[in-house]
Amino acid sequence: MNFRSSIFLALLTTSALAAEAPPRNENTVVLDAAGVQNLGIETVTVEESTFERTITVLGKIEHICESHSVLSSRIAGRIIEVGIHKGEFAKKGDVLLRIESRQPGDPPPVIELKAPADGLVTRSEGHLGAPVEPDKELMEIVDLTNVWAVARVPQHQADLLKEGLTARVRIPALGKEEHQSAFLRLGTGGEFSPSTVDAIFELPNPGSKLRPGMRAEISLIAAKREGVFSIPRDALQGDRSNRFVFIKDYELANAFVRVPVTVGEIGTERVEITAGLLPGDEVVTRGSYALSFAGKGSASLKEALDAAHGHPHNEDGTEMSKEEIAAAAAGGGDHDHAHGGGGPLVIFLAIACGVLFVLLLASPFVFRTRTKF
Repeated sequence: MNFRSSIFLALLTTSALAAEAPPRNENTVVLDAAGVQNLGIETVTVEESTFERTITVLGKIEHICESHSVLSSRIAGRIIEVGIHKGEFAKKGDVLLRIESRQPGDPPPVIELKAPADGLVTRSEGHLGAPVEPDKELMEIVDLTNVWAVARVPQHQADLLKEGLTARVRIPALGKEEHQSAFLRLGTGGEFSPSTVDAIFELPNPGSKLRPGMRAEISLIAAKREGVFSIPRDALQGDRSNRFVFIKDYELANAFVRVPVTVGEIGTERVEITAGLLPGDEVVTRGSYALSFAGKGSASLKEALDAAHGHPHNEDGTEMSKEEIAAAAAGGGDHDHAHGGGGPLVIFLAIACGVLFVLLLASPFVFRTRTKF
């Protein structure tokens, strides 16, 4: 590499360093307390944790096969009393229906039909005065102490369905609460779609809140890694070529800094961070997307820094030199502010570029002198 090429490369490197160090006000959003509250900003502290690779599939809640029972009568007649209706819970032995027999008598014989098991009455044909036949099912009762979450797993991912696989199950109708369960067995058929297989996970159901037919979101935990630096997925902003997050400023209240990050594996709930963050950084989760469009915020970075440090700063966040303070006191502050101030880094880069430019101009003379000798 000749002398001129070396100087040109140095100029490019210096310019790149300048480009990589934007002024503080370009990547800091300063809000007032009302702005933080209006955006609903929430943060989490970055730390190493267990990172899970998950696959999310849809499914539904079903009753367990052996939990299902029906009520029927051995004799023909008509219903003269209904003790429990659809949607109510029955205990084993409770009288559900009273049937007046068709056999002759004065009065006709009356029999009681009792609950064969504990459970929820999910279907009922027991209406007052309705006819009863021996081959007719009058009620359906389901014990909901435990239920199945049946996942629709794409067939190309069915190799995950083996002993030891765990899943987190969330029921959107019941909010954000999650249930963890181990894989039980495969279903008996592709009821949902020919491209999926049924995977069954058993769940305890205290309070019988989980009901058959409810939609389920099921996250299959395919793998786990310990000690991984990760953040919640809703904290990550940008596209594949420009990933960034917002963190709380380390010294200013209600200030948030946009930080570029490099990501590794992206899970359903968390994202692995391989570069850009440090342990202890407070990353914005809720409100992060809104901060992306907040510009420089509703407050002044200069005023916030002045108040925090007790001495004046330029608009770009750099500290004012003695000369700049004197010029501002003499009435030259507006000029400095219009040009964004001149921090130590900017001054150094300007001098370095000037020296390198002079050397670049002088290089032809140096080259000719060496050639002459």
